[in-house]
Amino acid sequence: MLKSRIEALFEKSPEDFTHQDLETFEEFKRALNAGAARAAEPDPAAPHGWRVNAWVKRGILVGFRMGRTVDMTDAGSRFTFWDKATYPPRKLTIEDGVRVVPGGSSLRDGCYVGKSVTCMPPMYINVGGYVDDGSMVDSHALVGSCAQIGKNCHLSAAAQIGGVLEPVGALPVIVEDNVLVGGNCGVYEGTIVKKSAVLGAGVVLTRSTPVYDIVNGAEHKARDGGPLVIPQGAVVVPGSRPIGSGRGKDWGLSLYAPVIVKYRDEKTDARVELEELLR
Repeated sequence: MLKSRIEALFEKSPEDFTHQDLETFEEFKRALNAGAARAAEPDPAAPHGWRVNAWVKRGILVGFRMGRTVDMTDAGSRFTFWDKATYPPRKLTIEDGVRVVPGGSSLRDGCYVGKSVTCMPPMYINVGGYVDDGSMVDSHALVGSCAQIGKNCHLSAAAQIGGVLEPVGALPVIVEDNVLVGGNCGVYEGTIVKKSAVLGAGVVLTRSTPVYDIVNGAEHKARDGGPLVIPQGAVVVPGSRPIGSGRGKDWGLSLYAPVIVKYRDEKTDARVELEELLR
């Protein structure tokens, strides 16, 4: 079983790796590319609907320990690159059904990219990343290591979906189906964005930043080691809250605060549907 072999590799010292171990790792990478191995996957029994597969993260870390740094510069290129031999750029063919627009995008070997995904230049998907069918990764957007992106999502220009590779038991950032992530957004530290949510341009989500739901009078924050969870259909925009004491109050300062101003309705859906014209 691949899982048990990867777990055994993780316990080995780098100097003890063999050619057979490298073959096991290449098999593991093929499973990542095919979406058969995922750093996290839906699980209705889990507290927030997702389960971490720590063995997959261990397998990715094995690749960094196993690989030596080599010259990856293309012949005749003015740009030079050196990286781990185990993680070259991922090679795609027309049969993969992925649209990679010319202009400097890169997908690292060991990421899954589903059918009809559009990659606008320049963008980057790191090892362990999972981008499901019909999604768009726009210019200057990042899908970090192990981040999970659902179906028919749009990561707008300069959106940053942070990677969570270590600790291996930590939930990565998860963006569920039909989510629109606006330009210059940042989603970090294992945040879960539930289905059909909309993050307005410039929203930043972390474990330490509470989100204020003015529709329901609720405050969403990471609790008891769990992730920050953005509710299904929530429309989040950047906001601020005044500092209530001390120098901050005296100086009239405010702190950044993401705000849920409404939940998705027909008007929001019509605006989001315009994204389909780009696919």
